[in-house]
Amino acid sequence: METLLLTDDQVNNLLSMSEVIDAVEIAFKQKGIGRVQMPPKVFLYYNKSKGDLRTLPSYLEDLDISAVKIVNVHPDNPSKKKLPTVMAVIVLIDPSSGFPLAIMGGTTITDMRTGAAGAIAAKFLAKKDSKVVGLVGAGAQARTQLKALIEVYKRLDEVRVWSRHDKTKRAFVAEAEREYGNFSKFVPKANVRKTVEGADIVVTTTPSRKSLVMEDMVSSGMHINCIGADAFGKEELDPLILKRAKIVIDDWEQAAHRGETNVPLLLRDNIIMKEDLWCEIGQIVAGIKPGRTSEDEITVFNSTGLAVQDAVTAKIAYDKALKKRVGTFINIV
Repeated sequence: METLLLTDDQVNNLLSMSEVIDAVEIAFKQKGIGRVQMPPKVFLYYNKSKGDLRTLPSYLEDLDISAVKIVNVHPDNPSKKKLPTVMAVIVLIDPSSGFPLAIMGGTTITDMRTGAAGAIAAKFLAKKDSKVVGLVGAGAQARTQLKALIEVYKRLDEVRVWSRHDKTKRAFVAEAEREYGNFSKFVPKANVRKTVEGADIVVTTTPSRKSLVMEDMVSSGMHINCIGADAFGKEELDPLILKRAKIVIDDWEQAAHRGETNVPLLLRDNIIMKEDLWCEIGQIVAGIKPGRTSEDEITVFNSTGLAVQDAVTAKIAYDKALKKRVGTFINIV
């Protein structure tokens, strides 16, 4: 047997956001009903470079899909190394033999499956008539979060955009107008408050280690997708927001140590307790727990990123590559 090698560019050309959203929703449901094996992420910390490396193995038993992802997060890469902040490699495994079916670039998969998770969370937790989105952060993940939200909502009245760097913000808005100008108006904002106040959906995608979105910016009925705080010590929301909100996580174990809940749970006494977390998103997708139950409810999705999201997305890329005869076969074992 030979292993299929796919570059990230090839993977990018094979995937559509609509099919990734569908696959990730199935993966969430499978986790919600307890039909996956997925140990918590393993982290290595490169303190000299302010980066980290993570490994994410998973097996979806009913779908017979298994994969392992290796992914880094190095925030200084764009400025110092001319490399992306996030890069990844995924190995897709044949569960019946352990054979590596494919080795593929995983950067696009990481971006798209995370965007898909945000869209699914909004589908189940945001108000159905949501029209105004505030993007706190304007990097690669903000792009796929926007792409996925437009896939779900089709049309938005306004998308507000903030970034620490004015050049990044304006480049994002210009790009979004070219691609989605027929679906929404895009407005650069001078600060986080103007981005957040009055929005129906807020998406945070920064590597911040201090609160950016404050409690007095948040109004009733708002939904917040917390994407950026994906490692220990990272934080984008004022913890007092979590005291007001219905908090939905993607994984109990990971949420205790990663994601927006890690600082209030571990580093600050009496802000929130595990009992304050409503449930996993998979339980809502599977119909075990309700999502939004009123128009006034404030909802928060705490995304840490699940290995099963990577596995199902990699399987889509693999199957389409075989069908379209994309990639290179190599003898590796």
